[in-house]
Amino acid sequence: MLNSHEIASLAVKALDDKHARDIQILKTDKVTVLADYFILCTAGSSTHGKTLADEVDKVLSEAGEPPIRREGYRSGGWTLLDFGCVIVHIFSEEMREFYSLDRLWSDAEKLSAEEMLK
Repeated sequence: MLNSHEIASLAVKALDDKHARDIQILKTDKVTVLADYFILCTAGSSTHGKTLADEVDKVLSEAGEPPIRREGYRSGGWTLLDFGCVIVHIFSEEMREFYSLDRLWSDAEKLSAEEMLK
């Protein structure tokens, strides 16, 4: 069983490997009970968004951590993968701008993708 940091790191690596844009990691453990980490990224198209979601699902499932639920996969505008302690949000550019979770959770600690990829 992986801890939340390990799950987040694997998710970020999977997103980075498939060229997700603007990956943001929010350490939310001190501001909400929903999850320890929110990972936000932007996909270049709906096909790219599905590829990103599939890759994160595959990598974490192979590590023994399949998602608890998956929302929005068919719509392509905003896909959410819930791993319990880590929630991955994959947005189209328009949806990311509209929902602005980066701003909504601005009181969370921000980590860089580079930090998580070490």
